[in-house]
Amino acid sequence: MPQIEVLNERSVSLSELKEKLEEIKKRDKELTFRANKVKEYLDVFTKLKPKEFQDFKAKIEALQIPRLKDKHIIKILDIMPKDLDSLKTVLSAENLAIKPEEIKRILECLV
Repeated sequence: MPQIEVLNERSVSLSELKEKLEEIKKRDKELTFRANKVKEYLDVFTKLKPKEFQDFKAKIEALQIPRLKDKHIIKILDIMPKDLDSLKTVLSAENLAIKPEEIKRILECLV
């Protein structure tokens, strides 16, 4: 059995994944069973269009919070928390120490 080598690894947002599935559907004319299930999920839970996603991402990146990585920003934007407690909950899943004033600045960008 050949050994698999990972060349590149990056986080993908729900809106980006939805866009890629649309491209695959146009190319292949129809999606597989699993791809259809993923599309149904994305139709329900995707909150931002790709352009909106990029705008929000740029705003959060402009804050220049040192420990906040791309995968954290994507997770925040996929969930789009509306209050401070929800944002803290999203960030608590990661071993990430962010100051309370930085969390408030992130939340201000989402509103």
